[in-house]
Amino acid sequence: MAAEVDAQLVAAAVGVAQQRGQAVADVPLTAIAKAAGISRSTLLRRLNGTRAALDEAIRAAGIDPGGRPPVRERAIEAAGYLISERGLGAVTLDAVAEAADCSLPSLHSIFQGRDGLLAAVFDRFSPVLDVEALAMTPPDRIEDTIHEIYQALITAFGQEPRVMPALFADVLARPTGPARQVLEQATPRMLHSIERLLAAEMQAGRLRQLPLPLLIQLMIGPLVLHMLLRPVLETSIGRQLPTVEESCQVFTAAFLRSVAAQSPTPDATHPSAQT
Repeated sequence: MAAEVDAQLVAAAVGVAQQRGQAVADVPLTAIAKAAGISRSTLLRRLNGTRAALDEAIRAAGIDPGGRPPVRERAIEAAGYLISERGLGAVTLDAVAEAADCSLPSLHSIFQGRDGLLAAVFDRFSPVLDVEALAMTPPDRIEDTIHEIYQALITAFGQEPRVMPALFADVLARPTGPARQVLEQATPRMLHSIERLLAAEMQAGRLRQLPLPLLIQLMIGPLVLHMLLRPVLETSIGRQLPTVEESCQVFTAAFLRSVAAQSPTPDATHPSAQT
């Protein structure tokens, strides 16, 4: 179902395009989200994971969003859908060139090969950019920080094309396959950003002093598994399944309870404890 695009998003897209002197279709979603005062992941959720709905809303407002997107944008979008539909192993530069209606030399020139293209696809459809932006300007409260990280993960795993589930499926099916290389290259960036967010809380004494790799696994593991299984759960148990936002709140509260620094237990022999 097509997303209903808020008029404020249309105005933000048109305004930033005018400021940059570009067609709306050429303006990155990151810039549109900034102009609208929201995060990129929030913008993607409102557009159901694709900017096509925004382009249609702009046309409906009587404005031409512009011609065909640049080759880079078409290639990333095409590769994302190929990964979602066929798996990472089937995505070749030839297949992407055909799907994006561009030449093979142009892909080599823009991305310097398949690895460069896959890295760009991962940046576009993974939560890395959103988590990096969050690490630059974190919320004041740890509850909001964890919630925002979860929202970025929810967007990445729930949007179309379903690149992240396809990557995880490939890693689980073929541990030495191509998805492993993609994740090995990109995951450290995300973990570094999460480490920056959590280390401050540990230093302030609000989180337990746990090994950071395990702390991060405790945080993202349950939600990632939930988002991977959610399409099946929605079919099998239907209304018993909480909404995505309700699930996000539950996971946030559960993580904070499990890793919150424990207050010192009063000494039963101390006079102040015997009241």
